[in-house]
Amino acid sequence: MAHAKSMGIAGAGLLGRLLAWQLSRAGHAVTVFDPADDAVARFNGQGAAGFTAAGMLSPLAELDNATADIAVRGLRSIGLWRDIVRQLPGPPHFAERGSLMLAHRADKGSAERVLARLGNHEVAGLMPAETLDAAALAVLEPALASVAHAWLLPGEAQIDAAAAMAALHDGAAGVRWCWQRRVTDLEPGALHVERLGWQRFDTVFDVRGVGARPALPVRGVRGETVWLHAPGLGLTRPVRLLHPRHRVYVVPRPGDVVIVGASEIESEDRSPVSLQSAVELMAAAHSVLPALAEARILRLDRSLRPALPDHAPVVEVRDGLVRINGLFRHGWLLAPALVEEALAA
Repeated sequence: MAHAKSMGIAGAGLLGRLLAWQLSRAGHAVTVFDPADDAVARFNGQGAAGFTAAGMLSPLAELDNATADIAVRGLRSIGLWRDIVRQLPGPPHFAERGSLMLAHRADKGSAERVLARLGNHEVAGLMPAETLDAAALAVLEPALASVAHAWLLPGEAQIDAAAAMAALHDGAAGVRWCWQRRVTDLEPGALHVERLGWQRFDTVFDVRGVGARPALPVRGVRGETVWLHAPGLGLTRPVRLLHPRHRVYVVPRPGDVVIVGASEIESEDRSPVSLQSAVELMAAAHSVLPALAEARILRLDRSLRPALPDHAPVVEVRDGLVRINGLFRHGWLLAPALVEEALAA
């Protein structure tokens, strides 16, 4: 193609795979460098955070701790994911049924304060939370019938993150994937790669997450998840439990899998999940879904999500060099919109 260019990508996480998929479909020659052994998830705390994520696409719920521009980009990303998933091999599971916020009877006041913060933002296209009585909740999600307080967040979505990571890699025809190759430095039009030296391209993309230090003041924020096998649970929507101490989510996946997670832990520790974290996560999930008592633990996982000091993402575009970083806990919510902005620029 007359407009085809050479593109070098540092990092094969969610952003790297999404860029590789889009750029290769546009006819460019794409090479991706990453220190991982290969494209497959190891769930050992060392790989891309995109594999560990629960895949909640929650522009309204995230307004509890984020700015309105996160919600605007999140709404845009849901529409982009809808189109992307249709074109991926598989395709990976994607659903737009909304999500639920729940609170125990004693925590109603805390939950209402959260909902008030969500209502303080005016974002075009973002529908407000809807209060559900017991009958309405039983119709939507029978497994949650015993919960005291519930609210529906319409318009929110979910994606099977691990399956989508694999599909983005497999669907990126013609991309050259260079595994076990860490990018140690970069400049406009060039990447310095371990054991290979400087590699020249028309444009390079730095999407290394915490690996982008010291060029960016990025830090790792630990996220932990418990993967459960829960046949017959019947949950169809992501759930967030509003609690004074915990912000625990429960996300259903195909194959009777349920992922339980906590939003953030200020630590760069990559060691296995502690007993205390695992017990607190599972106890909180069990408190709203008693049927999880018979679930079987498939995996305890953790990863580091890249965050900048202001918790806002950054997109830097100049001749020959594009940087995208700092997606924090909003990786799957923001990635398509940020990639779209960068490529448009």
